[in-house]
Amino acid sequence: MKELLADVTPLRRSPAFRRLFVGQCLTMVGSQVTQVAVPWQVYSASHSSVALGLVGLAALLPIVVFGIYGGAIADSMDRRRLILITSTGSAAVSVALTVQALVHTDSLWVLYACVTVQAAFFAIDLPTRRALLPRLVAPEDLPAANALLLLVFTVGIVGGPLAASAAVSLGGYGAAYAVDVVCFLLAITFISGLPSVLPEGGGRRADLSSVVEGIRYLKSRPVLWMCYVLDLNSTVFAMPTALFPILAVERFHGGPELAGYLSAALAAGAFLGSMFGGWMPKVRRLGRAALLAVFAWGLSLGALGLAGSLWTAMLLLAVAGYADTVSAVERSSILQHETPDELRGRTSGVLTVVGAGGPRLGDVRAGLVSAAVGPAVAAVSGGVACVLGALALAKAAPEFTRYRMAEPKPAEQGTGGQGTASEQGAASEQGAAAPDSAQAPALADD
Repeated sequence: MKELLADVTPLRRSPAFRRLFVGQCLTMVGSQVTQVAVPWQVYSASHSSVALGLVGLAALLPIVVFGIYGGAIADSMDRRRLILITSTGSAAVSVALTVQALVHTDSLWVLYACVTVQAAFFAIDLPTRRALLPRLVAPEDLPAANALLLLVFTVGIVGGPLAASAAVSLGGYGAAYAVDVVCFLLAITFISGLPSVLPEGGGRRADLSSVVEGIRYLKSRPVLWMCYVLDLNSTVFAMPTALFPILAVERFHGGPELAGYLSAALAAGAFLGSMFGGWMPKVRRLGRAALLAVFAWGLSLGALGLAGSLWTAMLLLAVAGYADTVSAVERSSILQHETPDELRGRTSGVLTVVGAGGPRLGDVRAGLVSAAVGPAVAAVSGGVACVLGALALAKAAPEFTRYRMAEPKPAEQGTGGQGTASEQGAASEQGAAAPDSAQAPALADD
């Protein structure tokens, strides 16, 4: 049983990764509270579902625009410094949200502006953390490190609404946003202790040609572009969230609370995948594992359309959530391991855009198909299309299925990283952990 639990080896080996991990935990707590509180405040001020929908649009557009360019910025400068800039900017936005809540401006445009600016900072921050991660841990520890960061994300998704509800009920929206401010300030304290990490080669100027260079590199490497296309295949064809309200009412004869149970089941499966994914770092055939996980995702969500009871549906969604976690961990590890450091920001930026846009397109597909032929057919057809699409992609890029991460060399085993950046991070925290940390030189987001 112990071997199934999340592998904490990266936390034990690398002091620099510990700082990134703690900073990520704090950032996730605060940002999830804000992401829940803002829609509540918008609806409270407007009582309009259209106004509520515009919150998502205000967040999506800057992620698409700044996701790719943010990756180019991450390949042009010290990544530690860039994370500090984006974290400070996000904290400033949270301060603005706190002030507007305390003075009761009740302006939707102020809220939309804050969401847009904070999403832009997020779109730059996320690929930077992903690009930084392989410089903080050893290659063989990448899957475990990605799983740990994904665990933080899933815990935040589950706990964010609870924390936001408690904060709003105790002190109003201002208190909720203040929690975000405090979390960001604490996170900045931890991140500031990271070593400076310049891209290998000194960095590349962040301009259009830099972005094009990154995209051309991806197109030339089937193992890499498969990571993105496989993600799009899964989310566009089989993303189920748009079907939850319809299934709750028409299939299970309930209301919004049942839709919440379905959403929670998917998140619970993702949490279990991260919590009990200790076996994932031991997998060498990462491409095959990712493909099998996509098959499990598609089959589970296809079967959702045939589920006759709420409990069966929740079980299928939990399986799908677990499979999605496995796929995300393995694909992120392949990208980080196979991309040269000087290009990691740009490839991570593309992943940010795919991760943001794919589920939205999936919701559109599910909604249109459900309106035409019903939610059951929408779920079944989406699951089947996902599996068939994955099979076609595997045939088109056999290199991905055959991809194997090399076994760590004897000299590498027991090390905590692969470069001078983490060695500098270890130097400040040796103490009792000297045997591991003396050899030690974030973020993965589905």
